[in-house]
Order: sequence, then C-alpha cells, then structure tokens
Amino acid sequence: MSTDLNWFKSSYSGDQGGACVEVAVSWVKSSYSSDYTGNCIEIATCADSVHVRDSKDLAVPSLSVSPSAWAAFLDAV
Repeated sequence: MSTDLNWFKSSYSGDQGGACVEVAVSWVKSSYSSDYTGNCIEIATCADSVHVRDSKDLAVPSLSVSPSAWAAFLDAV
C-alpha cells in the first residue's frame, strides 16, 4: 500500500501568496492490483471526489470523479 501524500494548493487559498493552504490526499493501492507485475491502480478519496491513478506513471494526471460516479462504476464491474 502506498503511503505517499500528494500535496496541492487548496482552491480556497488566495492567488497573491501569503495566505496559502496546502492539503494532501493519501493514496491506497487497490486490493485487486497485482503484487508481481507492477500493474497497480491507486485511489484517494476526498469528501467531494475520488481520484484514481496508475502507480507506474505518477507524472500522468489522476482521474477525478464524484463519489456517486465512483460508486456507479464499482457497481458495474
């Protein structure tokens, strides 16, 4: 399981600097990911979004969806 934190500037922070808030999400490796091939999907959950990424290429942006869209996806698979 990944315990890396991904820090980003809060949308509530000002653009002029000074009063800036940074927040982090904690990534969790899917239990369905392979331990041997490196084919790993990681997720991070927030109150209003679920983020999904491929652990092999962290430079690629993560996919962000609403919790209801994530739940619908899980129900479908």
